[in-house]
Amino acid sequence: MPLDWLSQIVITYRTQLVAWGSFLLSFSILTGLIYGIYVRFIRQSQAEQLLKGLLIILFFFVGTLIFASVFNPFLLGHLFSISIQTVLVGLIIIFQPELRRMLLFLGQGELFGTSTSSTDEREETHSDYLVNTLTETVRFLSKAKRGALIVLESSTSHGGEYLEMGTALDARLSTELMLTIFHLNTPLHDGAVVIGSNNRVLAAGVLLPLTEDPKLSWQYGTRHRAAIGLTEISDSRCLVVSEETGSISLAQAGKLEKFANAEELRKTLARLYQVESANEEVSSKRKASLQSSLQKLFQGRKVPPTSNKH
Repeated sequence: MPLDWLSQIVITYRTQLVAWGSFLLSFSILTGLIYGIYVRFIRQSQAEQLLKGLLIILFFFVGTLIFASVFNPFLLGHLFSISIQTVLVGLIIIFQPELRRMLLFLGQGELFGTSTSSTDEREETHSDYLVNTLTETVRFLSKAKRGALIVLESSTSHGGEYLEMGTALDARLSTELMLTIFHLNTPLHDGAVVIGSNNRVLAAGVLLPLTEDPKLSWQYGTRHRAAIGLTEISDSRCLVVSEETGSISLAQAGKLEKFANAEELRKTLARLYQVESANEEVSSKRKASLQSSLQKLFQGRKVPPTSNKH
């Protein structure tokens, strides 16, 4: 008899343990799924503010449901059931852009082995495209002595308060776009351009915090001080092109590294972004297509021909 009683207790606790384990596993999966959707489609978008408002409404509905179940008022319960249907339809309408973006993400090449990216991005990997585009941009800016400040966000940095000081763009990264932004006398050429980890130009004309390092040489201008200042407080990287000399620099972790030319910068970027080799064939095609656009950008100034020599 004592053994039966003990075995019954063991079976009971085992059943409860399995039930709790199943609950925790389901809760973890659901939490991870919700967090993934939030990070990928909602965070840093207009939907984030809408979501906060909807959470307040949700708490109100939950309180109403508890009140209706305890006191059982017929009219309140009936209104609650009608409101739930209205809210569900409203959610579909309000979050239509985010739902569309999620469906596009589910159907794109990363999941089904096909690619819906542009031609250049199909021929180059994500990092290749970033390195080649930045190298070509810096090459032309340096030769034309156009000052530039470019922020390269990491996968863990998602902007900051400094983004609010600029003009939001959310545009696909391209050399033509970058050269247009940094063209002399354009409204956004003085500030920084912020590029996200997804190769999107997030903002332009951004004001960055300046470094307060008293040991920094007086020869560094505002762009260099801003690049060092941002990398001191974040894990982002900053590219700087001097307007006076056309020199090229890369700031990371509060340190500034100078390069003799764009090819040296390419090698460093390739190492940082783990690009094994530059795609010369694609790069040559892009250089040829850029030449006519650059002639217009610099308004009659002869654009130096690009070279494939390293």
